[in-house]
Amino acid sequence: MKNIIIMGCGQGIGFATAKILSENNNVIGISRTHNPELEKLNIEFHQLDILNGNLDDINFPEVVDGLVYAPGSINLKPFNRLTEDDFKNDFEINVLGAVKCIQKLLPNLKKSESASIVLFSSVAAKLGMPFHASISTSKNAVEGLTKSLAAEFSAQKIRVNAIAPSLTDTHLASQLLSTPEKREASGKRHPLQRVGNAEEMAKITEFLLSADSSWITGQIIGIDGGMGSIKL
Repeated sequence: MKNIIIMGCGQGIGFATAKILSENNNVIGISRTHNPELEKLNIEFHQLDILNGNLDDINFPEVVDGLVYAPGSINLKPFNRLTEDDFKNDFEINVLGAVKCIQKLLPNLKKSESASIVLFSSVAAKLGMPFHASISTSKNAVEGLTKSLAAEFSAQKIRVNAIAPSLTDTHLASQLLSTPEKREASGKRHPLQRVGNAEEMAKITEFLLSADSSWITGQIIGIDGGMGSIKL
């Protein structure tokens, strides 16, 4: 049984991942929000703000086989309305939070025979999309971090990959999908004519943590209904 750490397990993709992985793994979930549904899962849960909390307060397993960093942000504004703090906040939650967690758990990951780290980017890092300046900036940093760490950690056989979703039906995107009309319009922007869901992202995460992906590292995997690759 593998020891898997999921940062941001309270809702959305992180929660869906915890739900799937808890069936066959020892899962430690960390989130600043407490979702009552977590109590139904077989996981060890800690309520902690990853940016401001102290990870030393958690007794992590000596060996960590998988780390999933799922916190994120959707901050869509015209560029002239974005503040310096907007850019800082998006960078902190998407990049510096991941750095903090990886640095804390790196000694534990090194002790695994098949460690894997999964981060999250966005289709907006690949495509130029209006109103995405802040989120695109931070997610491009996530992709750079993914590739750099994949190269650096390869000597320890630690794999590092990132998933780059398009719009996914989660709490984070609730305002963008708040009416049937918005949902339909969002779906039509994708070649496959719909938005994604958290379970799809969770299953790809499960794959990237498994032995089935043992020859995959340094990859940015677009799970985006074709938006990042094709145009109809």
